[in-house]
Amino acid sequence: MTAEASTMPAASSGAGLLSRSEQLSLAVRLSLSLIAGGCLTLSAGLYFLAPSQSDVAELVAGIAALLVAIPALSAAWQSLRYPDLHGMTDQLIALALIAAWAAGDLMTAALLPLVMTIGHILEERSLLGSQEAIRALTRLTQVKTRRLLAGGEVEEVTTQDLHPGDLIELRAGDLIPADGMVQSGSSSIDAASITGESVPVEVGPGSHVSAGSINVEGLLVVKLTRVGESSTLGRVIALLQDAEHAKPPVTRLLERHAERYMVLVLLIAAGTWFASSNSVAMLAVLVASCPCALVLAAPATSVAAIAVASRHGILVKGAGFLESLATVDAVVFDKTGTVTVGQLRLEEAKPEPGVDQHELIALASNLATASNHPVSRALAPLAKGGQLPLEEVKEARGLGVVGRLGQDSVALGRAELFQELGIEISTPPSHDGPIVGVARGGRFLGWMLLADEPRPEARAAIADLRELGLRRQLLLTGDRMPVARRIADFLGLSNIRAEALPTEKMTCVLDEIAAGYRPMVVGDGINDSLALKVGAVGVAMGARGTDVAMASADLVLMTNDLRRLATCVRLSRRCRRTIYVNVGVGLGWTVVIVGAAATGMLGAGGAIIAALLHNVSTLVVMANAGRLLKFQDTLT
Repeated sequence: MTAEASTMPAASSGAGLLSRSEQLSLAVRLSLSLIAGGCLTLSAGLYFLAPSQSDVAELVAGIAALLVAIPALSAAWQSLRYPDLHGMTDQLIALALIAAWAAGDLMTAALLPLVMTIGHILEERSLLGSQEAIRALTRLTQVKTRRLLAGGEVEEVTTQDLHPGDLIELRAGDLIPADGMVQSGSSSIDAASITGESVPVEVGPGSHVSAGSINVEGLLVVKLTRVGESSTLGRVIALLQDAEHAKPPVTRLLERHAERYMVLVLLIAAGTWFASSNSVAMLAVLVASCPCALVLAAPATSVAAIAVASRHGILVKGAGFLESLATVDAVVFDKTGTVTVGQLRLEEAKPEPGVDQHELIALASNLATASNHPVSRALAPLAKGGQLPLEEVKEARGLGVVGRLGQDSVALGRAELFQELGIEISTPPSHDGPIVGVARGGRFLGWMLLADEPRPEARAAIADLRELGLRRQLLLTGDRMPVARRIADFLGLSNIRAEALPTEKMTCVLDEIAAGYRPMVVGDGINDSLALKVGAVGVAMGARGTDVAMASADLVLMTNDLRRLATCVRLSRRCRRTIYVNVGVGLGWTVVIVGAAATGMLGAGGAIIAALLHNVSTLVVMANAGRLLKFQDTLT
């Protein structure tokens, strides 16, 4: 790649795909290449049609060589100031150009940079495809939005003017410019571009919505929580931009030894010339040694992989984590909110003799509306048939809720609450989840048994991971052992660690690593953040997970669908294979061409043929990376 190409990712602020300076540079290179091409055509015509004008033909070829030498030498000079593998290619081309001038081969001196320039432009156009995709995502957030003011007025503002805490109005068909929480209204949200969910999601007050989604129908008022680069879409864009600079271990190894590689190439070229006195073969060696295909092997693949991951609702924080994920052989699950829904539900209502079950549920659900406790949130939606005229409802120091219904005192809470109230209760039933009782007028009415249910897809997801070779599976939770055992038995998990504090969770993961495993840790809460950080790869349940967990994790499942864990593993292994193939093509093809060039097998046009073959390997690498975009993991 040329020095200009290596700076392209920085030009993300402009309106177009390239900044003004890059557009000018590209225009100059193209113009010089076209003029040089015309001169070469004229020179070749004079050679064959008017042999007597060979001196004029040489002069025209010299002009062509001079024209293409300007960008080639300029790029080589820049690479000396900012050395990298891109610059190594520019330096080798400049050396070949100078050697051709010294040998008096003006035709080769003109053709060689011209062929390489055309190849570089094709490479840059391929990379612009990924940048164009990034710009397309960026444009999703560059929309006009209706912001609600304190006085009830509505003003139209750009996305850049939005701030966390702003209230915006979304009508049917509007694009959501930032992450937020629905304050009022109900609608369907098309989040396919962000989470990969093909079916619109129903949202209402309290629901989260992500930037880049579309409000399909209905009117919503949304309070913004994250805007700009901190939003879900903003993070996807930043990750794609970072992926363009990704480097596999082989590339990093070559960069560390770039100077030695250059010396090796010069020694091979010099040895070729001393052994055969063939300057054409020497030039061919210099050209064939350019590592363009190797330089592009990882960035092109990483951009494709991260784009595919985001299409499946997976936020990957860096290409390096994709490589790490391909090697995991164990998985550690948190329980609440990860393999379970994280929301309690009423499992059974057990009324006392002579008490109507509907009366028991109605009173419990009405009392629950006065509390924000997880138990109350599970019972409150069960209220049907209108609200009871409760009065003086208040929480009782974490033990439950008390109030009055007409002349009767009413209570909902734990057994300790009724002991304080002096109400006689029956023996609490055996249950491994939360239990609350209900009383009215000093009479105990019955028990409410609640439980957190496993995610419906968890069992299939765990089985899928087992088939992929992640047979070491551990359920790690701070909950009580009976609760953990019930969930583990349902999911088919035999290894359980219960009642674990955050530091103990981290220690447990470190113990797995010490035992020789590379665990993938999956969690969603603050108490999982330490474990997520120390695992080989940390995966956070992002749709409702805490910010701390998402910050500590390497990957985020935006859909909360555990089946996407297997998608992550399959994609990472496919990505790693693609990178290895690309690196193999880059290294292998370079060795083959260098060997052919050094032995004179490329013939009289060795340098030009080497340049053409070099560009073939680059295009093969780009095409192979592009195949990754076809990856599609359909959930069943």
